[in-house]
Amino acid sequence: MPAGTNRTTLERLEVGEWVDRVRNGDRQALARAITAVEEDLAAAADLLEAFGAVAGETSRIGVTGSPGVGKSTLISALISTIRAEGRTVGVIAVDPSSPITSGALLGDRIRLQGHVEDPGVYVRSVAGRGHLGGLSEAVPRIATVLGGAGFDLLLIETIGVGQSEVEVMRHVDTTVVVVTPGWGDSVQTAKAGVLEIGDVYVVNKADLPGGASALRDLEAMLGMGPVRSWKPPVLETVATDGVGVGGLWRAVEGHRAHLQA
Repeated sequence: MPAGTNRTTLERLEVGEWVDRVRNGDRQALARAITAVEEDLAAAADLLEAFGAVAGETSRIGVTGSPGVGKSTLISALISTIRAEGRTVGVIAVDPSSPITSGALLGDRIRLQGHVEDPGVYVRSVAGRGHLGGLSEAVPRIATVLGGAGFDLLLIETIGVGQSEVEVMRHVDTTVVVVTPGWGDSVQTAKAGVLEIGDVYVVNKADLPGGASALRDLEAMLGMGPVRSWKPPVLETVATDGVGVGGLWRAVEGHRAHLQA
């Protein structure tokens, strides 16, 4: 909990004051409001109602994939692309919690340090706290606050997931599934449940050996699936160099346009 924040002070605050301060760019007020809804403090229900009432058309994009595929680096590159268009971005980055201590490193902020001085970007790291599905139980509440805060786009990064952690698809408009070369053969591809939820598929670190094979495996899997009104594209990126990130963003925008058609 941020310094100076406790149940007593939150209970005394006027909800309308908090919403006004957050929407006027007060990052401390935003952090404390998120803490209130994350910890389910006394003011949480009123805050959620108030932020939900003023939320605009914030587009939610989920980024998921196994540990080590480069989700945080890819998100950082996406933020740069989005900000170049003048749009604001909120990020919820979920980190796994220790089964022993229940603590979490919250290390995603390290890879997003390049945006820390940007007033149009806000990053909130969240501990998974043992919640199954690849997210934290508090993510929907935090997303409501960030939507009400007025961000144009919301990026939600899951914990490194396996075959069945697919909860993110229920909380976002567009799901981006990230893999890397050498992540598995075609049989593994076909049975991986997490690869049935994507709207956009990305082979990150595509400059490594096996990139072309991973691309073919994904395309083959999609070819065996049911016919959909939206055909998920399969793209290659090298997030550390920004290669392919513009194409990824255009694909995400294309999916959003498809949903609005």
